[in-house]
Amino acid sequence: MKSLTLQWSLCMSLFFLLAACSSQPSSDDINADEASDEVTYSDPVALDLTEIRERGKLIAITSYSPTSYFIYRGEPMGYEYELLERLAAYLDLELEVKIAYNLDNFIEMLNSGEGDIVAHGLSITKPRKKYVDFTDHHSVTRQVLVQRKPDGWRKMKLHQIDDQLIRDPLQLIGQKVYVRKNTSYYRRLANLSQEMGGDIDIQPLEGALETNEIIQKVVNGEIPYTVADEHIANINQTYYRDLDVKTALSFPQRLAWMVRKTSPELKKAVNTWLAKEKEEPEFYTIYNKYYKNQKRFRTRVSSEYFSLTGGKISQYDEALQEAASAINWDWKLLASQVYQESRFDPKIESWAGAVGLMQVMPATAAELGDYDLYEPEESIEAGVRYLEKISEIYTDVPDSVERVKFVLATYNAGPGHIADARRLAEKYGKDPNIWTDHVDAYILLKASKEYYSDPVVQHGYCRGEEPFNYVVEIFKRYGIYRDLLEGEDPDANAVALQDEQP
Repeated sequence: MKSLTLQWSLCMSLFFLLAACSSQPSSDDINADEASDEVTYSDPVALDLTEIRERGKLIAITSYSPTSYFIYRGEPMGYEYELLERLAAYLDLELEVKIAYNLDNFIEMLNSGEGDIVAHGLSITKPRKKYVDFTDHHSVTRQVLVQRKPDGWRKMKLHQIDDQLIRDPLQLIGQKVYVRKNTSYYRRLANLSQEMGGDIDIQPLEGALETNEIIQKVVNGEIPYTVADEHIANINQTYYRDLDVKTALSFPQRLAWMVRKTSPELKKAVNTWLAKEKEEPEFYTIYNKYYKNQKRFRTRVSSEYFSLTGGKISQYDEALQEAASAINWDWKLLASQVYQESRFDPKIESWAGAVGLMQVMPATAAELGDYDLYEPEESIEAGVRYLEKISEIYTDVPDSVERVKFVLATYNAGPGHIADARRLAEKYGKDPNIWTDHVDAYILLKASKEYYSDPVVQHGYCRGEEPFNYVVEIFKRYGIYRDLLEGEDPDANAVALQDEQP
């Protein structure tokens, strides 16, 4: 039996090798590729790096998944997310991340201009290259069959387990395998059917399902088989021990990011950045963090603070929800501020003496009431009381979103410096009641002698980058919290304040 299995394996390996090394693909391969790619896409908009720089922001499209992009303990994380942050810093651009909730929409979103780059582990295939360009590859993988081990496998010997699993692709003839249609997995199965001269029963799944979610269906016994890239399959197998991912269905394939055909400048810049990244140990550390570190993956996936499964930002969510309602804020905005202040560490102290989750100064807390700032709920209450007190300064600001930005900036820098920046804005023809692109410009300029010595300035020098970045980072993180926890697509300048909801 073992000898026969070995002969089949050698035969099939030779067969795949000959197919892969052929100088020209067969007409059957081409037809199989095209038959699985029925969707047509819009022509790409004319938008390249020059226009992106004028905008000042790189818009990246990715998926919401346990490896690409998610929230864990209040922090945005993910392999693609971390690399995108490094790319944006290299290009000196702000980063905005958009989620493709239906993965079939990647190309359409890119070509229509919704985003500038698709950051996802996509294999470079000829059908895709009809519509988009690929950057240089960032990693290499192969496709494997994902299947459940037989019941009682822990008590079996290895050969007994193998006897009940698909180890030879020929065994897939007549079997149902479930994959998203517009993927390289579907194309590989279609080509494999042609190569073997027998039909695999390929069952197409909707594009909204991420590969990890389809793997979960195998785990739950909802479907018998799927196909995944080996690095994704392996990291899932470390958590779901009942999975088997050892049967390879392809030779190595290159994974890369996509850009529009009308973005050659961006492609060149990304490739230059990627070549430099590959020379840095950090590039491989990031990969290992998400695809090799089994302990971290198991900890994240099983945590209630993992946004894909647990849906909680922190252990203080209930206290934040109650406190935020008192000032008519969305609690996720308050959570973003707390993360900014303390990263949810209730015992932290700053060099200046600020204490606890909301980093309130003891003297300030004493003016507001009797609070133990090391107690999380009391720190939150003291911080919200201070926010409420600050908001009284800005009753003349008509727009509620701008009012919140003034309140946050004041929480960070104090009322005097923000008042100076408002006076400077008014003096130089800007609107003192609008923070973004008006007053925030002058809080930055208060670090310059020309401006902090201006007659309208009463509180002198201010390192304005701190309150400026404080507001930007809290709002950016708040947008991520809304996007990932609620499946929303918030406008960058919109806050779901409770007093504005119907």
